[in-house]
Amino acid sequence: MALLEVNNLCISFGGLRAVDDFHLTIEKGQLYGLIGPNGAGKTTVFNLLTGVYAPNEGRIILDGQDITGHKTIEINQDGIARTFQNIRLFSQMPVIDNVKAALENQYSYSLFDSLTHLGKYRRVEKEITERSMDLLKVFDLDRFAETLASNLPYGQQRKLEIARAMATNPKLLLLDEPAAGMNPNETAELMKTIELIRDKFGITILLIEHDMKLVSGICERLTVLNFGRVLCEGPTKEVLSNPEVIKAYLGDE
Repeated sequence: MALLEVNNLCISFGGLRAVDDFHLTIEKGQLYGLIGPNGAGKTTVFNLLTGVYAPNEGRIILDGQDITGHKTIEINQDGIARTFQNIRLFSQMPVIDNVKAALENQYSYSLFDSLTHLGKYRRVEKEITERSMDLLKVFDLDRFAETLASNLPYGQQRKLEIARAMATNPKLLLLDEPAAGMNPNETAELMKTIELIRDKFGITILLIEHDMKLVSGICERLTVLNFGRVLCEGPTKEVLSNPEVIKAYLGDE
């Protein structure tokens, strides 16, 4: 069974068909890319998959469960986490607190324990701190645990956003232009990080990206979106050499 199956997904804004008959199948453990020219509808697809928008038509099936129309928080609980084109961190909070915030909704304790900081509260907070540090170590961010997120270098902020998404225990991780604004060294490090996440945690990854070096370096399969419709899909090498894909990116010669 595929982890994600999307069929006939459509949404219109003011009569404009932003996404039209979109379909996608991603197998468990796959590293999949969604690419296309600016304005093709890629982020709109992510917003549909994460409940920011409700589709006008179509179905979204995650691990055999129909999650079409679920709210954003429900979809996160179902097993989808995402990052954004523009980094969204709690910039004035320490690095470790950014990760802890993503873990808090997985635990509960009584109001009394919360007010007194006794009993279950201490055990839960200890476990949350330990889990947060373990995640930060994976991303080589543990040395910055007490640093304000806003004081991290740009590439490290990107990694922190991914670490925070990982803290919600997703089955499917959506990365929206993770290499945006990065220099070549940061991009190369990011590629290793993304592969590490998939290999170490067995998480399926779908990413939007304009950096074709990154796409060709780590993605196993691609879907190309153009004017809201699927233009091409298949193994990465075949898709990137497709004349219609080249034309969509470069225009007519």
